[in-house]
Amino acid sequence: SLLLFTLVGGTLAAGAANVFNCYFDRDIDRLMHRTQKRPLVIGAVTPRAALVFGALLTVSSIVLLALTTTLLAAALAAGAIFYFAVLYTMVFKRHTRRSTEFGGVPGAAPVLIGWAAVTGSLDWPAVVVFGVVFCWQMPHFWALAMRFKDDYARADVPMLPVVTTALSVGRQTVAWAWVTVAVSLLLWPVGAGYGIGLGYAIPAALLGGWFVLESHRLLSRIKRGGETKPMQLFHVSISYLALLMVAIVVDGIV
Repeated sequence: SLLLFTLVGGTLAAGAANVFNCYFDRDIDRLMHRTQKRPLVIGAVTPRAALVFGALLTVSSIVLLALTTTLLAAALAAGAIFYFAVLYTMVFKRHTRRSTEFGGVPGAAPVLIGWAAVTGSLDWPAVVVFGVVFCWQMPHFWALAMRFKDDYARADVPMLPVVTTALSVGRQTVAWAWVTVAVSLLLWPVGAGYGIGLGYAIPAALLGGWFVLESHRLLSRIKRGGETKPMQLFHVSISYLALLMVAIVVDGIV
């Protein structure tokens, strides 16, 4: 039941943040091909209805988490919604090339929310996994932003691939991929008291090698010129994180 309530509460919180994001971004969404068919843009949902829906999702998620998990989990969820919907969407995304780094905080918040839902507190293993997801988001999202660079440029959104060279983005992507893997390996010593051992460390190293290798391949394609194929790294990044989380769960159980 705790797992179920945490998943439902977290899903409602993520939904709330997404609704507010669509509400505040409706002006630039109509300028980008990949977002111009969102409900608010095409008029399927009114702005007022979206605000009401977002507010209902917010209240529902916070109340559910507070009543069925812990107050800390509910507070973290509320903070993540506010950070993503207001600070990231309205401020960082529109005004700085470092919006992805700033946006990585709410993106990794579910790790802390889940830990707090179970324990009512925070501990170093949760902080380390939070760090993994935070660092992972840079290679993951910059690959997507490279693919839709023209969209962001059209909407005057200063994503990194829009405001700097592809070579610079590629180098920073490789650097963050290496940092992601380094942080992931920290979980081995830090999580030893929670059942994390070689059953996690070995898959983490192998998966990390795959992730880093694909980031280097992207950089190599950029240097050669021609088609960069950034979505290859994007899809690998999704598989990497999913399998890394499976390794944590399996090793912890075994």
